[in-house]
Amino acid sequence: MAAKNRGQLIKEARTAAGMTQEQLARKVKGLSASDISKAERNEIALTNEQVKAIAKATGVTQKSLLEAPVPKKASSGKTSGSSANTMKVSADEKKLIQAYRAADAETQKAAMALLKKSKNDEIGGILGSLINNPDIKDALSGLQSLF
Repeated sequence: MAAKNRGQLIKEARTAAGMTQEQLARKVKGLSASDISKAERNEIALTNEQVKAIAKATGVTQKSLLEAPVPKKASSGKTSGSSANTMKVSADEKKLIQAYRAADAETQKAAMALLKKSKNDEIGGILGSLINNPDIKDALSGLQSLF
């Protein structure tokens, strides 16, 4: 019988710990639920640090995951965190990415909607909020009476 590969062992460790892919991703910096899914299917190879973090989060030994065979398609394919799959980001962008990954699905959707708005939509939304604010309405009325 063939030895289990790293992806199979990661999935077994996660399910034995009673965790979803999303829950595990929240415990491993730099990984999304999609990354966990891809790693379990051996579509991406994880860094040793990520594998160690998965082991710690799921309660298995690091050695069991680190020494597990990695199929060629994962080791020669896309690697999470490789230079071919990354881009340089500023510190603020990194914080934004981390906050996004830590957020629930509804918050992520709202963040994307906000980021996709055009400048004109954004300005219109801000002005609309200001104009509908009772305190601002009173101040605007006071200004109009001066002119």
